[in-house]
Amino acid sequence: MRYLPSQIRLFCLLSILVGFNLQSSKSQTIGKEDYQRAASFLWTNIENKTAFNLYTQPRWLSDSTGLWWVHHSPGAKEYRHAKFSEAKANPLFDHARLASALQGKFRKAFDAKTLELDRLEVLSMQKIKFVVEGKTYEADLNTYSIQAWKAEEKSSLSYESLSPDGKWIAYTEDYNLFIRSTETGAIHQLSKNGRKNYEYGSYYGWYDKMEGEGGERPRRFDVNWSPDSKYLQTYICDLRSANKMYMLDWSVDSLYRPRLLSYYRGSPGDTNMVYSIPTFYDISKKKQLLLDLPRLTHINSISFRWSETPGQVYGYYQDRGYQKAQVLQLDLPKNRIISLVTDNSKTNIDNFQYWLVEERDRLLFASERSGWRQLYGFDLKKGGIYPLALGAYYTHNVLHISDDGWVYFLAAGKDPERNPYHQHLYKVKVEGGEPILLTPEDAHHSISFAPNGKHFVDNYSTATQPTRTVLRHAETGQIIMELGKANVKALTAKGWKAPEVFTAIGRDGKTKIYGALWKPTNFNPAKKYPVIDHSYTGPHTQMFPKDYRRVLSVSNQALAELGFIVMMVDGLGTSGRSKEFHNYSYKNMGSNLADHVLALRQLAQRYPWIDLDRVGIFGHSAGGYDAGHAMLQFPDFYKVAVASSADHDFRMEKAWWPEMYMGWPVDASYHEVSNITMANRLQGKLLLVHGALDDNVNASATFKLAEALVKADKEFDLLILPSQRHGYRGIYQDYFRKKRWNYFVEHLLGEKPIWDFSWQ
Repeated sequence: MRYLPSQIRLFCLLSILVGFNLQSSKSQTIGKEDYQRAASFLWTNIENKTAFNLYTQPRWLSDSTGLWWVHHSPGAKEYRHAKFSEAKANPLFDHARLASALQGKFRKAFDAKTLELDRLEVLSMQKIKFVVEGKTYEADLNTYSIQAWKAEEKSSLSYESLSPDGKWIAYTEDYNLFIRSTETGAIHQLSKNGRKNYEYGSYYGWYDKMEGEGGERPRRFDVNWSPDSKYLQTYICDLRSANKMYMLDWSVDSLYRPRLLSYYRGSPGDTNMVYSIPTFYDISKKKQLLLDLPRLTHINSISFRWSETPGQVYGYYQDRGYQKAQVLQLDLPKNRIISLVTDNSKTNIDNFQYWLVEERDRLLFASERSGWRQLYGFDLKKGGIYPLALGAYYTHNVLHISDDGWVYFLAAGKDPERNPYHQHLYKVKVEGGEPILLTPEDAHHSISFAPNGKHFVDNYSTATQPTRTVLRHAETGQIIMELGKANVKALTAKGWKAPEVFTAIGRDGKTKIYGALWKPTNFNPAKKYPVIDHSYTGPHTQMFPKDYRRVLSVSNQALAELGFIVMMVDGLGTSGRSKEFHNYSYKNMGSNLADHVLALRQLAQRYPWIDLDRVGIFGHSAGGYDAGHAMLQFPDFYKVAVASSADHDFRMEKAWWPEMYMGWPVDASYHEVSNITMANRLQGKLLLVHGALDDNVNASATFKLAEALVKADKEFDLLILPSQRHGYRGIYQDYFRKKRWNYFVEHLLGEKPIWDFSWQ
């Protein structure tokens, strides 16, 4: 076949272009400038640097006449206050005069526009207290003189407790409980059978650590006097059969062999745990009351609140397994216990709460007995439970109960047309009725009440709507004044756009699940992007970014800048919605990622720029379990994962959390969802990370998973941070973040990672 000269030239040109494209596809497309841009979107480089007043913290004046707060703007920080009667923002003090006074005191420059007063307290409108260079000072706002703070003498009663009437001091000696008269000095021994590991007036500190096998735990002391000083309540801390967890501390530079550290920690199903035995004493008789109260583990021990009625106290506890909750009333003079409220569930009872309103003969409580977390009342005088405010929505918390009988509570999902994660403030009479909405704006409302309950501050925003902070009347919700408004001009000038909020359909085929997508600021819809699932399916919380501050504080934008789409979503099984929604994860936490996979598949049908052939995942703690589990349950879907501080096998976790969500006693379901037992299914790239001194989620499960992966001949990566606990701090957090970013850059993006760049 004969080619014409023009055809030959075209063929050569095409060959050159193809060669150029092949070469360019292999060249580095991510550079140091991308890393620097990513670092600029970290929360530490955003808060009050490129985005201001995303959340304004109110500080209430002690005389209940007003409040003060800090207002930020580019290059400035102003301390402001307002009186309720005036509803006008004023400087809290003369910033220039105080800066000048500080300069004279410390012989160094202080900028009036950017004063940093650590731990500032307003003692009165004439006097403030703050910390400079680690020392506490007070300033007179009339004269602007600065003096060292004359701290009150510290009480010598750190291991003693003075009765409210001042007549008795309770203390322990040789593991027994004593009281001493402040009038005569007479000593009375209230207990006699205390001994080491069976200790009166003590408690178990969750992070109490012992050095060496025979090391002592820190001394603990706690008692609870009745308001009239006639009774004393405390616990026996029973450590006799408690199991320990162990750690090796390699982080002490001057030591060349590790320190052995241990702490008491029961695992799911253990009976060898710390037990907490409640005890009461009649002070007039100097004797223990023989009440029929159960001996319970420290993870479900009884808590007590004194009644306004002398000699009466309320107790609350849950049976082990968290399927039964009870509120008790104890009549100490009659040595009688009455069960007031009992909640039962075939799954679990999570976040049971109760509130006392004795002046109206009421006890209020939150229960999911209707299928939604709702408020109920119990009539303390007549008996009987009644609904306070019922409906198909989730009640989060009671924030205030007014003297005239109004109950102020946060709830989400009451309006079915609104986002079910956005919380609003309502009020309802303590006797029940139709709730009244006090925060009508279609947003998430974060509320802080004044001590007297007559006003509240409302920071409201959404994932896409910047924060507005207002002061409101509690009675009506009417806005009195604006305290601040988020300023994100510097952020948007860098190309920042809020994440895209989306909905998908969950695994039941009908329920809407909610999430958000972060895109790089140089996003190109014509490109295909790998997607990273930022996961935490721990059933006690939510991941959906309800407010504007959260969409920035999670620093997902920083990771997106390296060339990824980052997703957060709450699937079935997470909290804050119906009981049915929550129950999907009960004894089934291994399936919590099913909705994440479904959401991504639905999003890929919607958006051609999502590349489902390149899906990664990361998470910390319970999210770390997710990251590891994703690679094992969905090995053909998730390709790269970073699992940090993870509880890879719930049988090795602290007892309460798995027993709440995986059930008790321990059964085969624990084995079935374990990452360790599924290790042979690994296909993609997995980085395991743990702090060696993690006393929350012990590193043993990460080591055990690593051992299982080696036995299964699976390639993986492991990073141990020898000095770090459950959360990583400072340079260790920076190092870990760099490793996580680069793991995705190399294995998901297919680019050469860059190590040397600045975090600033």
